[in-house]
Amino acid sequence: MRAIFYIDGFNFYYLRTKHQPHFKWHNLKALADNIVPEGTTVEKVKYYTAPVSGKLDSDAPRRQMCLLSALRTVDAIEIFNGRFLSQEKWSGLIKPARAKPNGYVWTQPEPDVVMVRKTEEKGSDVNLASHLVRDAFTDAFDIAYVLTNDTDLVEPMRIVKEEVGKKICIVAPNRPGRHSPRNIPIPAPSLMAVANFPHYIDDVELEASQFPKTVLRLGKKPISRPETWV
Repeated sequence: MRAIFYIDGFNFYYLRTKHQPHFKWHNLKALADNIVPEGTTVEKVKYYTAPVSGKLDSDAPRRQMCLLSALRTVDAIEIFNGRFLSQEKWSGLIKPARAKPNGYVWTQPEPDVVMVRKTEEKGSDVNLASHLVRDAFTDAFDIAYVLTNDTDLVEPMRIVKEEVGKKICIVAPNRPGRHSPRNIPIPAPSLMAVANFPHYIDDVELEASQFPKTVLRLGKKPISRPETWV
């Protein structure tokens, strides 16, 4: 069986590694090899991400580049960049207004509309969906492993499974029963409905898939794991 992995980078980050920094230094090809059963060959790992901003954390872009540089040392990994769009816009206010972390409720008169800062990742989901469908129609794989909880990918996954006849495994960043920050089950039921079966990443697989502390590169300076990722 030929497999290709399609990894929604920020979905993986927010649902798993954000709060487990010791797993951030991950070799995604090694992780894929640890997930597939015997007899399945991982042909490619396609990683969809976007350059992060340094507005809130000035060192975040450097840490991300360390990881991307390490991933680029692995021939089977392909990286596809989208972009972040951050803007301030007017949005309706839920009443009574609630605030994190203590759930404080406003008692003074509240406006109907407030200015909010909205940050969106653009392009990654479209890139992943396009490549998934194209690769299915060109017979690039027998089974696709899709790591995401983005329900926008339901239709392209359905096409790959039902119209092209390829198998799909929905890869969940966490164990069964977990929910996303928006309280959506992982995997989302609509994604499960168009997949052949799920796989839940566990700590053993992640632990076994980490790069060494220093990644050597031919003719280039070695790359070191960021010190905060321990």
